[in-house]
Amino acid sequence: MIRVMVADDQAMVRTGFGMILGAEPDIEVVAEVEDGVQAVAEARRTKPDVALMDIRMPRMDGLEALKQISDFVNVVVVTTFDHDEYVHTALRNGACGFLLKDSGPNLLLEAVRAAASGDALISPSITVRLLQHMNPPTPARPHSLSARELDVVQLVAVGRTNAEIAAELFISVGTVKTHLASVQSKLDARNRVEIAAWAWESGLVSQK
Repeated sequence: MIRVMVADDQAMVRTGFGMILGAEPDIEVVAEVEDGVQAVAEARRTKPDVALMDIRMPRMDGLEALKQISDFVNVVVVTTFDHDEYVHTALRNGACGFLLKDSGPNLLLEAVRAAASGDALISPSITVRLLQHMNPPTPARPHSLSARELDVVQLVAVGRTNAEIAAELFISVGTVKTHLASVQSKLDARNRVEIAAWAWESGLVSQK
């Protein structure tokens, strides 16, 4: 079971997340808190595998709470605000993911499971925007990716989820995960964000 803490100052958000997460057989919500001080205290008490953390909360904001617990909890920041400064600070403070609240249930669940396994997932729209600010493409480094793996990499780089990649390439989600595992091994990438960065750096995705 993946044990999750939800930290958000809005009761409706906590309830909604709790319903989405609680419906999954492999996820259990072990704590719901409304501010950063409670988040730190409950994280230390309940030792969740993953914490979903809002940014703007009373007494202590989510970014500070994240900084205090990220050494023993995998934190996914879930917020309405996608300012670049927030994204960079969250990742610098140890976040394992950054989602917008309108990302939808599927991406929320994918982010929780990714964080629990030590991976990272950032909202596709944010990932693409950040990567577009990178330096101009450099010549692609030698690689041994297959044509199908390159197809998957290009779709990851433009923010597609595993389910969307599967639908677009007419393959199963399991096959997508297999391709991504192979790509990570071949590129020595830790997660899909680094895969996407490699694709943009190598000029495999055009900047429009």
